[in-house]
Amino acid sequence: MEKSKVLIVGGTGYLGKRLVKSSLANGHDTYILQRPQIGVDIEKVEMLISFKMQGAHLVTASFNDHRSLVDAVKLVDVVICAISGVHIRSHHILLQLKLVDAIKEAGNIKRFFPSEFGTDPARMENAMEPGRVTFDDKMVVRKAIEEAGIPFTYVSANCFAGYFLGGLCQIGHILPSTDSVVLLGDGNQKAIYVNEDDIATYTIKAIDDPRTLNKTLYLRPPKNILSQREVVQIWEKLIGKELKKSTLSKEEFLAPMKELEYAEQVGLCHYYHVCYEGCLANFEIGEDGEEASTLYPEVKYTTAEQYMKRYL
Repeated sequence: MEKSKVLIVGGTGYLGKRLVKSSLANGHDTYILQRPQIGVDIEKVEMLISFKMQGAHLVTASFNDHRSLVDAVKLVDVVICAISGVHIRSHHILLQLKLVDAIKEAGNIKRFFPSEFGTDPARMENAMEPGRVTFDDKMVVRKAIEEAGIPFTYVSANCFAGYFLGGLCQIGHILPSTDSVVLLGDGNQKAIYVNEDDIATYTIKAIDDPRTLNKTLYLRPPKNILSQREVVQIWEKLIGKELKKSTLSKEEFLAPMKELEYAEQVGLCHYYHVCYEGCLANFEIGEDGEEASTLYPEVKYTTAEQYMKRYL
C-alpha cells in the first residue's frame, strides 16, 4: 500500500518538528507549510532548511491567502496541524477554521488531524473559566470539520512529559528539584504522561489506519498512568533521596488566580482539572475512541522512569 503524502502545519513548533521527523522516518512524502510571515526568524528558517535537506518539501502558503492554502492542501492526502494552543506560548486554534475551508474546497484530503494533542475537549464542557477557552476553541474547530464532512482523527495525548514529568507536576516548573516538592491536593489523582517523540510516533502510525478514521485516538501508555505521588517516587528512587513534601489544597492552588496574567490563569485551570480532578484518566474510552498503545503494541514507548533519567 502506498503511504499517504502528508502536509504538516506548524512544522517548526514544539510538537510539529517531531511530527516532521516521524513522518520522514516512516517513509511518508512530507510537506511542511512555510509561512511568508517567518521574516528573519533564523532558528525557524534553519530548521525548515534542515528538514528540506532530509527530504521534506517546503510549501509556501499563508493563512491570509485562501488560494495558497487550497493549493498546498491539493499536494497531499493527509493534513496534520500542530499550531500552538498553549497560551503561555501562543494560542491560534481558531486560525484552523481557514485550513478547514481550504480542505473543504480542495476536496481531496483523506484525513485531517487538527491541533489537539492534549486533554479531550469533548469531555471538558464543565471546565472553569478562563481555561475552558482552549477546549471551547477546539470544539468550534471540530464542529466545522464534521459539518464539512472532512474525515478526521483527533489525538488526545494527555500530558506532555517535558512539562509534567520535568516539573514533577508542579505548575511553572520544568526541571525537577532534588530537594522539595509541593503535592497538589492529596497527590493521588492519576494523570497520563507521554514523551513528545512518542506522541509524534503514534500520530504518524494512525495516518493510514482505518481503525482511527473519524475517531479520537487516546494515548494511554499503561506504565505512564501515574499519580503525582508516583511520579515523585520514581524521581526519589532515581536520585536516591527523599524530597521534602508540602501540600497545597485546591483553594490555596486557585487563590492567586485573580493576580495572574490571562495566559497563566488558563494554565492554572488546566493543571487544576488534571491534578485535582484527574480529568485525563477518570473515564473509559467509548466506541468513538481507540487507545494507541493497544493499536500499536510494536511501539516501544518511553516510560516515565526512562524519561526522567535525562534530569540526573
